[in-house]
Amino acid sequence: MRPARLKLITVSSVVALLAGPGLRSAVAADAVEVPEAVLAAEAQRVATIGRISRPTIAIFDRNGQGGGSGVLISPDGYAITNYHVTAPCGPAMKCGLSDGRFLNAVLVGLDPGGDVALIKVLGADKSGSEETAFPAAELGDSDIARVGDWVYVAGNPFLLAEDFKPSISYGIISGVRRYQYPAGTLLEYTDCLQTDAAVNPGNSGGPLFDSAGRLIGINGRCSFEKRGRVNVGVGYSVSINQIKRFISHLKSGRLVDHASLGAIVSTDSDGRVVVDDILEDSDAYRRGLRYGDEIVRFGDRDISTANALKNVLGTYPQGWRVPIVFRRDGKEYERLVRLAGAHREGELAAMLEGGRDQRKVELPERPEQPPSPKKPKPRKRPAKKSATLPDDVQKVYESRTGYANYWFNRYQQQRVWNNFLARGDFAGAGWNWIIRGKDQANGDVEIVLSEDRGSIVTPVGKSAAEFTMSLSDTLSPPRSGGLLAALHLWQRLLLVGPRLFGDVYYLGTLPFPDEQQLPDCLVGIYGGVETRFYFDPAEGNLVGIEMQAADDRDPCEIYFSDFRPVQGRRLPHRWVIRQGDEQFADLRITSYQWPATVTPSATDADAQQ
Repeated sequence: MRPARLKLITVSSVVALLAGPGLRSAVAADAVEVPEAVLAAEAQRVATIGRISRPTIAIFDRNGQGGGSGVLISPDGYAITNYHVTAPCGPAMKCGLSDGRFLNAVLVGLDPGGDVALIKVLGADKSGSEETAFPAAELGDSDIARVGDWVYVAGNPFLLAEDFKPSISYGIISGVRRYQYPAGTLLEYTDCLQTDAAVNPGNSGGPLFDSAGRLIGINGRCSFEKRGRVNVGVGYSVSINQIKRFISHLKSGRLVDHASLGAIVSTDSDGRVVVDDILEDSDAYRRGLRYGDEIVRFGDRDISTANALKNVLGTYPQGWRVPIVFRRDGKEYERLVRLAGAHREGELAAMLEGGRDQRKVELPERPEQPPSPKKPKPRKRPAKKSATLPDDVQKVYESRTGYANYWFNRYQQQRVWNNFLARGDFAGAGWNWIIRGKDQANGDVEIVLSEDRGSIVTPVGKSAAEFTMSLSDTLSPPRSGGLLAALHLWQRLLLVGPRLFGDVYYLGTLPFPDEQQLPDCLVGIYGGVETRFYFDPAEGNLVGIEMQAADDRDPCEIYFSDFRPVQGRRLPHRWVIRQGDEQFADLRITSYQWPATVTPSATDADAQQ
């Protein structure tokens, strides 16, 4: 058992001991007692280091060359690293775990602009029998990190860990919310953490942990002395709170883009952050932001400089909804803005495929000094790189333009749809539906949907629409943004599913309408319009639709709630329809009818009463 206090022997005491028995009495006088608090802190630090070492991994190309780091974030093998670590590897790589295993991994998703990549380690337990849970890091909160907080950096600097046990360095947070300009055309570090803990070549992609062992960042860039690639105490980590917003998007297998407000801002002579220019087809413009307006808050942060806005903006993926407060003529306006992408459609893929990403970073993965250590054992590494992917990687990899790995997008689509089907299959319901209900004033509403047309009757009038090959001009009823077309697409998805709907892909999780709810989003393109379908990941219900007929128009938004069973299927009995900042209707549905139903069907619960 470890003693509560430890006697430390000073240099003079050691000299006395060596000098002979006559001087040994001096030992007692020079001994120093270590306080229990110090011993407890040491024990806690040792235990924390042991815990954070387990999810830290070393990353190599498929032939075991190169060097970088990463960290496992889930028991099923998902791991985060840097984009610039995975870029030389292609879709397959090797990962060394702290327990000595050397396993294949596959690329899942890429965020080139933020220098983040998601991979999945593929492996079995040591007996080779079946997949086992991997040690996963606990995700922390990088927004509460403060200058002076103790932190740990884990990884494989200079490829020193032949047994894959990571090196650990200890330091403090020396800066928060730092901004690092892009290296080349990409690799922009926004809102990142700065640390003086040693970050060297090979640490790229590895974890930054707080003192309690929670993951708060992914190490990526570093400043070096000009005469050698050795850390000088200035390293930068992508914040984990930024990565949390991107995780589901990376799991979609896509090339993920960062957000743009669609406006250019500057700091004026009075210290105000003002809009210098704004795109008229941006959502910010439709929400009322104009040239000369002062931006006061963005994403629940006070904005005092143009750089501060750029810093926080870079932490959001394309399509996220963010609250913004702007001031005009002394009056403040608060809006929820949907963010556009930083790149035009297809531009990001073209940059990567054309080799124009210019991966110039301050943290190369093949250091010149010191020389590479001996090769890890007991592996045999082929002299030439094989063009054939390992068998286990081939099973979970599919190439497609615009994607890092389309296999994972198909997987996520099926996961979402299977979760929905568990609450009822609409395949046999047929096209001809009659839906009845009441509006907010208790007036009668009837909606009739068929394969090629739809109509709605309300107390204020009747509207109809023909569903042709092009739905972009089908905007009935007025001021709804195209409610009938949106309901046609809702009906189509329910009846035929994602596979036959049209061009469908999984986007990730997005606020709907705000960050209190983050449902899964399937994007469907049919009839010349883009529609987003939002699914509650817990219950599987389709909780909302956004159909945008054109880029310069607000979408028709339908919020579904109050789900009840109807003939073995779950359907929403409250619909809130909005376009932009205006509510079109709040409907309470009383019955659904389709061809198999002889009379209008109430909910199963109502029918039993």
